[in-house]
Amino acid sequence: MTSDGMFSDIPVEIGVVYEGERIRKQTMHVELGGPQVKEKFEILRVKSPEEVHDGEVKVLGPDLSEMAVGGAIPFGICVEVAGAQLEADMEAVMERRIHDFCNWIEGFMHLNQRDGIWLRADKKAVARGLTLNHVGMVLIRLFRSALPIIDRISVTLITDPALVHRWHAAAVQTYEERDARTRGMTDEDVDVFYGCSLCQSFAPSHVCVISPERYANCGAISWLDGRAASRVDPKGPIYEIQKGECIDPETGEYEGVNRVVKEKSLADISRVQLYTAFGYPHTSCGCFECTTFYVPECDGLGIVNRDFRGMTPTGLSFGSIADSTGGGRQVDGFHGLSFEYMRSPRFLRASGGWERIIWMPSDVREKLKAYIPADLYDLIATEKDVTSMDEMLAFLRAHRHPIIARTVTNEVSTSDTLGSAPGSHRDIRESRSLPQGPGTGVSITFHNIRLHADRIFVRKGRK
Repeated sequence: MTSDGMFSDIPVEIGVVYEGERIRKQTMHVELGGPQVKEKFEILRVKSPEEVHDGEVKVLGPDLSEMAVGGAIPFGICVEVAGAQLEADMEAVMERRIHDFCNWIEGFMHLNQRDGIWLRADKKAVARGLTLNHVGMVLIRLFRSALPIIDRISVTLITDPALVHRWHAAAVQTYEERDARTRGMTDEDVDVFYGCSLCQSFAPSHVCVISPERYANCGAISWLDGRAASRVDPKGPIYEIQKGECIDPETGEYEGVNRVVKEKSLADISRVQLYTAFGYPHTSCGCFECTTFYVPECDGLGIVNRDFRGMTPTGLSFGSIADSTGGGRQVDGFHGLSFEYMRSPRFLRASGGWERIIWMPSDVREKLKAYIPADLYDLIATEKDVTSMDEMLAFLRAHRHPIIARTVTNEVSTSDTLGSAPGSHRDIRESRSLPQGPGTGVSITFHNIRLHADRIFVRKGRK
């Protein structure tokens, strides 16, 4: 698909070929939303026919050419649709397609979802005449083409900060109402899970497995949303997964899930366990709302969200940690999460659940306060409590975090260091090997060991 035909009036190319395009800071004209902006959102609502002005695009606030180059501004997208076959249960699934369709636009990048969206417009695209009005036109045409059940559609793009603030509050309320629908359902209540491959343009081996107790990593698609999507478009990127035999109820491993994940990942991933951060953890795309990170000094797990701008106590930022797990990989201790999954009773159950969590940003802890066990809430450190690993270890000892008892129980050697012991990770694979390939000439396998070193040097040997 190009600018010919249905997109002949758009000044840049339109097509799936641009879906993986990345716009770096030095080439961007402006950033819409993103981590520097507190309020941003995208939402799709099903309305009655008389409420939707078919084909209308509205831009409320400055357009791209009127924005300061290099800036970051509050931003909102609202899509309203109507159709005889449309239901409110379909909203979240159709909303997720905003991500796909924006990325079809040359020189226009879209990341994330809901109130975490991050978009950039390229300088060259704006110089060629790309406007937000064009973006709205493209969205309307692609939605009509992909979802013929839409009879009427309109798009509103908001750049006025005051209006973004007002619409943002209503959007967040809608997200919460959607999320609440599946709370109380369990994975045993259903015979079918759902898979999502929407992010495979960025993470080719990633398959999101969506169950009643495990939301999609992006936080935008629940089990009910998956059911609605598979019914509307049975051959689309969201599909049924027959659970099959339960291999391990503790880790959440199912024969049917493994079979589908292996097929959809082209055999790159063969096993997935839904309730653990170790062993065969769920893969991560690039759109996850939060991620865990393993802290070997105390055998604990930290959590960091996409909007956190500081450094974790390990000295790593969200971006660095996300790079360690994104792209559809399985990495022990590094695990993409949605906020809603963290509200689930099965949240990392096989890895210790909330008793394994030692750090998270203060706003995340407050957001999840009703779901963190009351006796653990004050024991989880935040950036306001600690900024280094020395401070972290002192905090855990002073607050008698359960991770201390876990470590002492597993400790084999006598040591003053608060750390993990040989064999303490019962859910980590028996052995792990460093990646190797043609020409590497090296294979290193670790079996239940404990290492402490100030420095490690790896040099090429001489024959």
